[in-house]
Amino acid sequence: MQTQTLQPLELHKLKEEIKDIRTAMLTTQREDGEFHSRPMATHGVDEDGTMWFFTYKDSNKVREIQENDRVSLGFVDTGAETYVAISGNAEVVDDQRKIDALWNDVLKTWFPNGKNDPNITLLKVTTHSGEYWDRPGGKMMQLFEMAKGALTGQPDTSGRDEKFGNEPR
Repeated sequence: MQTQTLQPLELHKLKEEIKDIRTAMLTTQREDGEFHSRPMATHGVDEDGTMWFFTYKDSNKVREIQENDRVSLGFVDTGAETYVAISGNAEVVDDQRKIDALWNDVLKTWFPNGKNDPNITLLKVTTHSGEYWDRPGGKMMQLFEMAKGALTGQPDTSGRDEKFGNEPR
């Protein structure tokens, strides 16, 4: 597994971009090479950008990660016009203290046997690189730019796109 490659300013920007987005699309790769994406609730982002997710030990995602630990995460907030794509490595972590620290009772919706269920585990995702797109001013700026473009024929230049980190070789 690769180690963290993000610089402190990149980590700060990443955390700022996703702080209000609770659900990510986690993509793993199946044994046959096909990609498999599913929504996952983010239950913690550490200071170093490590992200935490709850799952069951016998899930397909755990098997896929054990086979190939490279994953991607996609975060979208259409209202704020924020889009973030992250690449990293995932590992399965059986740590009851960490489960206890991250647990909240809303999780009983997906884990009805509670935090002491022996089949619950954590996914730890270490971020290596990514990209974000956003638009200062959100939807209002988008509508303004669309109207301006329709009237003047000028392209929308209000969006931002920034890459961060380094993909492992």
